[in-house]
Amino acid sequence: MSAILSEVIHANDAYVSGFDKGHLPLPPARHFAILTCMDARLDPAKYAGLSEGDAHVIRNAGGRASDDAIRSLVISHKLLGTQEFFVIHHTNCGMELFTNDIISGLLESSLDTASIDANGWHDHGTYPGSHQGRNIEWLTFSDNARSVAEDVTRIRNHPLVPGYIPVYGFIYDVATGKLVEIPEATKAGAAR
Repeated sequence: MSAILSEVIHANDAYVSGFDKGHLPLPPARHFAILTCMDARLDPAKYAGLSEGDAHVIRNAGGRASDDAIRSLVISHKLLGTQEFFVIHHTNCGMELFTNDIISGLLESSLDTASIDANGWHDHGTYPGSHQGRNIEWLTFSDNARSVAEDVTRIRNHPLVPGYIPVYGFIYDVATGKLVEIPEATKAGAAR
């Protein structure tokens, strides 16, 4: 058993010993959903004041409005009653550090972990690579505020998202913990 696996199992044992959340209903109590990045520095429960059972939190690389993220938002609303959506990207996001071509090239070289320095990305791996990375839209971006506005607009204009659901756009500042509203995004996501 790896050290990480052992730590997770022990942490879960401690959690179970005091668990008292089995009564929570399936729908989120505060009736909203957050789409945000998977970055380990982000704790949506803390930055949005959530407790277990309050809201749906959908996470992926960059907090992007991918087909799968929209699928989750649609289920969140249609079957579980959420009435507002938040798109929250963040400063210093790794998705700004590469392009589709860069990650596809790194994956062609090796599937091992790459490294980055002042001269860019480097692959030092020995595990074989794959060309399949060229078949994925990685949803990278170079302008954080614009990516928030694009994602809010994509959700707002999706045919399975009703016009009465407001979609808000924010950037979380990893240095201060502050949510900074992107007015262009929130305007684009206004309920109709």
